[in-house]
Formats: sequence, structure tokens, C-alpha cells
Amino acid sequence: MRNLVISLFSVILVLPVLVRSYDPPLNDDVLGLIVFKVDLRDPNSKLISWNEDDDSPCNWFGVRCNPRNNRVSELVLDGLSLSGKIGRGLLRLQFLRRLSLSKNNFTGSINPILASMENLRVMDLSENNLTGSIPDDFFRKCGYLRAVSFARNKLSGQIPKSLSSCSTLAAVNFSSNQISGRLPSEIWSLNGLRSLDLSDNLLEGDIPKGIKGLYNLRAINLRKNQFTGQVPDDIGGCSLLKVIDFSENALSGSLPDSMEKLSMCNFLNLQGNELGGEVPAWIGEMRSLQTLDLSSNSFTGSIPDSMGHLQSLKVLNLSENKFNGVLPESLANCTNLLDLDFSRNSLTGVLPTWIFGLGLQSVLLSENSLSGKIETPSPSMETSYHKLQVLDLSDNGFSGEIPSDIGIFSGLEFLSMSKNSLLGAVPVSVGELKVVSILDFSDNQLNGSIPSEIGGAVSLKELRLEKNFLAGRIPTQIEKCSSLTVLILSQNKLVGPIPATIANLTNLQTVDLSLNSLTGSLPKQLANLPHLLSFNVSHNHLQGELPAGGFFNTISPSSVSDNPSLCGSVVNRSCPAVLPKPIVLNPNSSSDSSETGSLSPNLRHKKIILSISALIAIGAAAVIALGVVAVTVLNLHVRSTSRSAAALALSGGDDFSRSPTTDANSGKLVMFSGDPDFSAGAHALLNKDCELGRGGFGAVYKTVLRDGRPVAIKKLTVSSLVKSQEDFEREVKKLGKIRHHNLVELEGYYWTPSLQLLIYEFVSGGSLYKQLHEGPGGNILSWHERFNIILGTAKSLAHLHQQNIIHYNLKSSNVLIDSNGEPKVGDFGLARLLPMLDRYVLSSKIQSALGYMAPEFACRTVKITEKCDVYGFGVLVLEVVTGKRPVEYMEDDVVVLCDMVRGALEEGKVEECVDARLQGNFPAEEAIPVMKLGLICTSQVPSNRPDMGEVVNILELIRCPSEGQEELE
Repeated sequence: MRNLVISLFSVILVLPVLVRSYDPPLNDDVLGLIVFKVDLRDPNSKLISWNEDDDSPCNWFGVRCNPRNNRVSELVLDGLSLSGKIGRGLLRLQFLRRLSLSKNNFTGSINPILASMENLRVMDLSENNLTGSIPDDFFRKCGYLRAVSFARNKLSGQIPKSLSSCSTLAAVNFSSNQISGRLPSEIWSLNGLRSLDLSDNLLEGDIPKGIKGLYNLRAINLRKNQFTGQVPDDIGGCSLLKVIDFSENALSGSLPDSMEKLSMCNFLNLQGNELGGEVPAWIGEMRSLQTLDLSSNSFTGSIPDSMGHLQSLKVLNLSENKFNGVLPESLANCTNLLDLDFSRNSLTGVLPTWIFGLGLQSVLLSENSLSGKIETPSPSMETSYHKLQVLDLSDNGFSGEIPSDIGIFSGLEFLSMSKNSLLGAVPVSVGELKVVSILDFSDNQLNGSIPSEIGGAVSLKELRLEKNFLAGRIPTQIEKCSSLTVLILSQNKLVGPIPATIANLTNLQTVDLSLNSLTGSLPKQLANLPHLLSFNVSHNHLQGELPAGGFFNTISPSSVSDNPSLCGSVVNRSCPAVLPKPIVLNPNSSSDSSETGSLSPNLRHKKIILSISALIAIGAAAVIALGVVAVTVLNLHVRSTSRSAAALALSGGDDFSRSPTTDANSGKLVMFSGDPDFSAGAHALLNKDCELGRGGFGAVYKTVLRDGRPVAIKKLTVSSLVKSQEDFEREVKKLGKIRHHNLVELEGYYWTPSLQLLIYEFVSGGSLYKQLHEGPGGNILSWHERFNIILGTAKSLAHLHQQNIIHYNLKSSNVLIDSNGEPKVGDFGLARLLPMLDRYVLSSKIQSALGYMAPEFACRTVKITEKCDVYGFGVLVLEVVTGKRPVEYMEDDVVVLCDMVRGALEEGKVEECVDARLQGNFPAEEAIPVMKLGLICTSQVPSNRPDMGEVVNILELIRCPSEGQEELE
């Protein structure tokens, strides 16, 4: 029935074209493509050239015609962001040979009508959002089909047995779907098949015998499935095979002897299975091999000498097996070898000299039992020095010194010799490694000092020298390594002060200088490091006050422990009063003679010295106390005046007219988008049942306009602080012009001198606070919903900041959720209505936004900027991810959310902070960077916080990128 309706609709659509004149009837190809286009959405207008008035579609975008009959032979619409269904119009393209709709957003199941297009040679529907199973009889009438690709969709079900009917097929690609079941043995009857890719699915069971029937097969990829059993013992019958990828399955047994016949194979990947036994000597007969990956299996025995016959080999990976014995000298014959990975085995012997003579780019030999000295190559091999990019000799038994001329490997990007028994000094030639980003000599027996030449390694990102016997000072030249993010020098014998130049390394994230003999004070400039996440100087001899601000406001006490002379609140030790300009108060200067007279003669002449921090605390407490009293008085005043105004509204609504008068007995109502009668909902202003909530700026009620539309009314409770009517209306109208998908829309206002109302759109889903902290147990926000709320909120703040609007009052109760789960931020910009922001902030706001407020709110000399919103947003991010309130009061403790997450990050347990109600249903690769972003946004120093535009960009980058796309062979 549905197909009949579609057909009728198509006929109705083209009927005006068919009867427009007595011209010849519409070309079948034009008609078919126009009907096909009807079912599509074309957001980029790529198909705008498709015009039904044209006599031929041969000049249309994406269309190619056969010049002999002027009929459409190819339709190629790849990567155009098209969406919708693949419709019936294609049936009219009787001469179509190639149909390629890859890299779009087509949905629904695979349309069975495509099976009726018997002249198709190539069908490519890859990289869309197609669902369902491949119809069982889809390939019954495949005609001349040579290549088909449904790769990278969301298809399920099993591989249809009808596939074996397509005797002309040369390429099949069903990779990256959710296809399950067993591999039908009938597929081996496709003796014309050259390429078969079923990778990244849920296929299971044995790989059936009979593969030798595919004697034309060049490439087979069954990677990342759930196949068991053995590699087919008749695979050697596919003598033309060049590519074999059976990796990441559960195959067992040994390599079948028939593989020896695959003399043309250049790529063999069996990584990540359960294969075992010894690698047979005949492996050397596969002389075309360029890539051989047998890693992550259970192979035993020694590496066969015959591998030296593989002179075309470029990549050899035998890591994570149980190989023993020495590295065979015969591998020196593999002169094309680039990447060598024998890590995580049980290899013994010395490091052979040929390792550095082959011109290798990567050498990974970690976690073996190699021993002896590490010797650099002879001068005759000098031409190959610069090619080496990765050298990992860690976790072996090497002894002796690090080669003094290690700097000759000028192309090294990664160098690790950690966890050996190396002696001597760090060679000064490390400064010649200009492109090395990771340098790891940790866990050895190195002595001497860290050479000042280390500053020459200007690309360093990670420097690890911990667990050695290094002495001397930390060289100041390290500041030249401007890209450094990780600096670990712990468990050595370093002395002297921490150089202030370290504070110039603005990319630093992790610093560990613990368990040394460092002295002096911590440089105050360290507080300016914007990305610092961990800083450990415990077990040293440091002294003085800890840096103030930035990361150090929330540093863990364990990170500075066992420094007896350090002082500050973190170590619970007060610093000596050595302020250069103490504040001095003389009691005799008081005008209260009776109070002065009560002092003893000794006290009367003494000076009382108070620290600046104490005075600030006393002053702030006094201001807050005064503010609370002021707000209480204001609320009482507003309550009395609003009762009279509301009573006027209830008397018939005359006072809610749109009169411009503003005397005490009349009001002015302005609606930005129309003029509905407002009196129908006036009763809500005194009806407690209609109250939605209360905040620092006032109470909010739900009411209904005469036309039946619900709105939210905010009754401001700061009337005496509000500006004049002219200023009030000017600011409100500015706010009323702000429109954004993630902002609550201001629809109008009502003014009298004693009562001000703001009229907002009504958002039905309630606040984010309620959904996080008061929602029913079974209705938990998913990670996807939480990420969208964070991103939407960030976009709304970025938009406000573009309009030079500061929110001032961001918190989860001011983020509303609409019926579609989208966040809408409310209460923005209300502080613009107040002439004295500081006074208001220091009184009511401290109570209403506890935990969200940037530290600069408490300092009257610091300018309030958009960075205050960024701080509040950072707290909100952590609240959404963890499901915890910004400040939680326990029985014996107060837990500040930012401190808790930062401490967990230092301990490597930040993933445990994610809301337990998600029960592991979240991507750690998104959740952890989002929490780190939240911590950066809550930096104590405003200049260290990113702009909201940058935050939006970072969040969009955090989303897991889709995997790379494969082309149809």
C-alpha cells in the first residue's frame, strides 16, 4: 500500500509536466531523476541544476551519459550531505551502469527496487546511515553487477546466500556494519571475485573451507570479527592473493603450510588472534611480503633465519608473543625494512649492529631480556642515522653508558631507554636531538648532573629522568623547551632551587620533582601556568609560602608534603608575618573615650597589627551581613508594593493596559511579538500554586495568555535597585532583541515604579538542576544528553558575549530543558538593570549562586568580565558530568566539586568522578577531556580561562571523530 501511495504521489508530481504542451513526452531519464530528487533533502543545493524543463539530464550535476545513445550511464552523488530515502525514480534509468551515493546521510533500509536494476555494474551506497538487513533475494537478479559496497552503514542481519548468484562480482565490501551470523560457504563459488571485505562486523564461527575456489582473489579482509577455528588450510589455492587481513579475531592453531604457495602476497596481518606454535621456516618463501604482522598471538620458539629472505619487507611486527633466542643476523639482508617491532617477547642476547645500519625509521625492542652495551653504528653507516624516528629499548637488561654520540640520530622523535641498568651521565649530545618530543631515561642508575645542553632539544614535550642518581641543579636552560608538557625528575639527588624559568613553560601539565633535595622557595610565577594539572614537590627541603592563585589554590596537600619549612593553608601551617607594609591601628585614635579608657595602660600604647587577609575577611563579612539586611528590607518593601499592583491587576486588568503612563496607579505593558490580552493570567502573581521557583533576582510564575499560550513571569524583587523607567526599558529592549536557539526568549515586560515584570517564553522541561539532582531515579540523563546540554549552554554564552552581554548568574537552576532535551539559558543580563552591581553581587548573589562564582567577585578592585561566566560554566560542566552539586555539605566536611575533580585528576582517578548513575555507559575519550576543560575554565586567574568561543570549538573537537572512510576497490 505504501509503495502505491508513493507511486501515485510521483505521478501527481510530474502530471503538470506531462500535460504542459504537445511537445514530445518527457525523457525517461529526466522523469526518473526528478522523481528520485523528490525523496531527497539537498541542504547545499547541489542538485539545483536538475530542471524538469530540460530535454536531457546529461548536463546535470553528478550525471554522465553514454555519448552513443545520450542516456544516463553514471549517477555519482558522493559526499553531498544528501538525506532521505533512495526512491523508485532510479528504475527509469534503464541504461544506468554506475550508481554511487556514498558519503551522504541516506536512511532507511536498502530498497529492494535496486535489485531490479539488472544493467548496473557498480553500486556504492557506502558511508550512509542505512539500517536493517540486506534483503535475502537482493542478489537473485544481479545481472552484470561487478562491484557492490554497503560499507560503513548500520546494517544488521546476515550475509544473504543469494550473493553467490552474482557470478560476475569482482568486488564486495560490507565492512563496518553490524552483520552477524556465519560466513556462508556459498560465497566461495564466486570465482570471479577479486576483493572481499567483511571487516569490522559481528561474524562468527569457523571460516569455511573451500576458499581455494576464489582463484582470482587478490584481497580478503575479515579483520575485527569473532571468527574462531583455524586459518583455512586451503588458502594457498588462492595463488593470486596479495592482501590477507584476518586480524583481531579468535583464530587458533598454527599457520597452514599451504600459505607457502602465496608467493605474490605482499600484506599478511594476523595480529590479535590466538595463533601459536613456531613460525615455520617456509615463511621466507613468501618473498613478496612487504608487511608481516603476527603480533599479539602466542607464537613460540626463535625467529626463523629464513626471514632474512624477505628482502621486500618494510614492516615486521612480531610483538606480544613468546619468541625467545637472539635476533637473527639474517635480518640484515632486509634492506628495505622501515619498521621493526619485537617488543614484549623473551628475546635474549645483545643489540646487533645491523639494527642501526638498515636505515630503519622505527625500532621497538622494549620488554625483552636483551643485555650488554648499547653501541652506536660505525661511521660507514652515517647516511642512515637521520632516518631513525622511534627507538624504544626500555625494560631490558642493557648496561654500560648511554652512547655519548646519541645526538647523531638527528631525526629521533621518540627515545626511551628506561628500566635498564645504564650508568654514567646523561650525554650532552641530547641537545642535538632537535625534533625529539619524548625523552625517557628513567629507572636506571645514571649519575652526574642534567646537562644544560638539554635546552637544545627544543621540541621536547615529555622529559622523564626519574628514579636515577642525578645530582646538581635543574638547569635554567630548560626554559628553551617551550613545548614541554611533562617534566618528571623525581627520586634523584637534585639540589638547589627550582628555577623560576620553569614558569615560562606555559604548556606544562604535569611536573614531578618529588623525593630530591631541592631548597629555596617555590617561584611565585608558577601560579601563572595555565594548563597545570599536577605539580608534586613533596619530600624536599623547600621553604616559604606556596604560590597563590591558579592551580595552587586547589593543590593536593600530598603534593607538597614533607617540606617542613613550607607554609600556607594547604600544608596547615601559617606563614610568619613578614608583610612589608603591615596595617597598624592605634586604639588611642578611637573617638569612643569610654572604650579607650577601659584599656589597661600597657595595651593603650601598643600597636595592633592585622594581616591584610584578616582585614579582607572581616570587611567581606561585614559587607555580606549588611547586604543580607538590605535584601531582607527590600523584599519586605517589594512584597507590600507588589500586593497592591497585583490587586489592581485582579480588579479587571485595566492597569495592565498598554498605556504609556507610569504613575503609581497604572502600569505599562509591552509585548515584543504582538499584543495579546495579558489580564487572563494576572491572578498567577498571587497564586502560590503557579510559582515555578525563586532566585536572586525574583520569583517566577507560570501563567496563560488570553490566546492560550503559556508564559513565565519573573517578578523582580529588587525594585528599589532598578534603574529609572527610561534606563530600565532601554536595557530590557536590548535583551528582548537577543535571539538564540539555546537562550530563553524574553517576550515582553511590565513596568510601574513599584513593580517590574519580565515576560519569558515558557520552557516545559524544567531546570537542569531538577533533572540532575531531584529527578526520578529511572529518568537519568544519558551521556549524549549531557554533552548536548554542555555544548548548547556554551553556544548560548558565546552568543551573549558576542553581544557584549555578561550573564552574571549562571547556574544549573537557570538552565532550562525544553521538550526536545535542548538547553535554554535564562536570567541572562539582568544585572544590567541594576545601577549598583557590586553591592548586589556581594549580598544576594553570594547566597544564590554558591559554588559558581568566580573569585574576582569578592575583590572590588578586579573588573567583572565575561571570564566570570566562563568560571561559572566550568563549574556547571563538572556538575553535569559528575551529577554532584558545586558544594556539598557532608556530616563532618564540605566538599567543593572543583577541588574533588582536580584531586582525582592528580591521582589518575578522574574517570571515577563521572556520575555513577551512567554505570559506565559513557565514552571516556569524551568525558575526561570535558572534565579537564571544566577545570581549565575554573582557573583562579581570569586571563587563564578560555573565551566561550574557544570553549565551543574545543567541545566540538572533543566529540569522537568518525573513523576514516575506505574507498570501493
